[in-house]
Amino acid sequence: MTEVISVRFRGGCKNYYFDPRGAVVKMGDQVIVETAQGPEFATCTEGNHEVEDSAIVRPLCAMLRMATESDCRTVEYNKKKEREAFDICERKIAAHGLEMKLVNVSASFDGNKIIFYFTADGRVDFRELVRDLASVFRARIELRQIGVRDEAKMIGGLGICGRPFCCSQFLDSFLPVSIKMAKTQNLSLNPTKISGTCGRLMCCLKYEQNAYEDAAKRMPKAESFVQTPDGPGNVKSVDLLRETVKVLLDSAGPNEPLKTYRSCEIKVLRNGKGSREGIEIPERPARYVEERTEESFETPIFATPFYMDHPLEDAPVREKFGQEGGESRSRRRHRGGRRSHGAKPAAGQPRPAEEQEKKPAGKPRSPQPQQAKPAGESGGEAKRRKPYYRGGHRRGKGGGGGTPPKAE
Repeated sequence: MTEVISVRFRGGCKNYYFDPRGAVVKMGDQVIVETAQGPEFATCTEGNHEVEDSAIVRPLCAMLRMATESDCRTVEYNKKKEREAFDICERKIAAHGLEMKLVNVSASFDGNKIIFYFTADGRVDFRELVRDLASVFRARIELRQIGVRDEAKMIGGLGICGRPFCCSQFLDSFLPVSIKMAKTQNLSLNPTKISGTCGRLMCCLKYEQNAYEDAAKRMPKAESFVQTPDGPGNVKSVDLLRETVKVLLDSAGPNEPLKTYRSCEIKVLRNGKGSREGIEIPERPARYVEERTEESFETPIFATPFYMDHPLEDAPVREKFGQEGGESRSRRRHRGGRRSHGAKPAAGQPRPAEEQEKKPAGKPRSPQPQQAKPAGESGGEAKRRKPYYRGGHRRGKGGGGGTPPKAE
């Protein structure tokens, strides 16, 4: 481990390590560091910290001193000198008739060297231009040809997203970008939509490429033969972000739209284009859920006898409740007082013995059989007692809801 400080030079986004030589430097401090081109003015982005030796490029340059007010005035003077040099160089380029575009001018901290950055379509013979600039500034002149990406990084600007250029904000180096990334992310291949201001592919295509590649491994390709909950079909489009696919079912009509399924709801029988010969189609699709019949909707789940779900393991329970699906009074109460077996007796017919009203303990049951009164004696249907409700359930015996006629 080696103690270093991280600094960033003016107009740059990359951090460099320097040896603080025992000095305590905080983030934001202005320092003077030693470089291969001489002393330079830099800003500290991270104070004293330790890094691995493998992350350091040897030899490690050292920090000379903390910047003073005189150093700050020197930097301001160099900026003014750069603006003047830019105007002079443009006039010299026009005078020599060179096909080159001046982008930026950078002067060293000590003023002994001036670098001119330019762009051009091909090679440019600028030897005469260098002699004229050296005679004007009395310093070492260097001309560097750069690309359009470096030009956008130096000038800066706003991208189509509305934010400043990534290269001028935080990218320390340019990432390799290809048109294959745009195809993987299902982007429009229109050059005006996937190109940046520099005219090259946008650097942000690289940011989410790994996530798209990982999602593409889990999703089927277009024209794949899959089995869905609605039957087999071919995949027409894939949405990697939502991880859904649009399938054209074999049973679909000519005007029926495509159906959308999640990746977990389908089973891939053939990935990609090809023939269906030799492919065995499973009888039940992946994640198939049986539809409930009308009878299952009429009978609530909680009202189903327990032994009906486990017919073999609960034979004693079946014998206790009866073979025909007998239920307790509490279960019938949950089901609205209905009985699961037996029909409502017709008018004037006696009720079965097991459904007759039980007498309280201590009172003998009447030996006379129960008989229904004629309609004229009891007042007929007009005098029948209305059912009494409490708590949403019908009170009383039998399917009619009223009290049974008393035996005489």
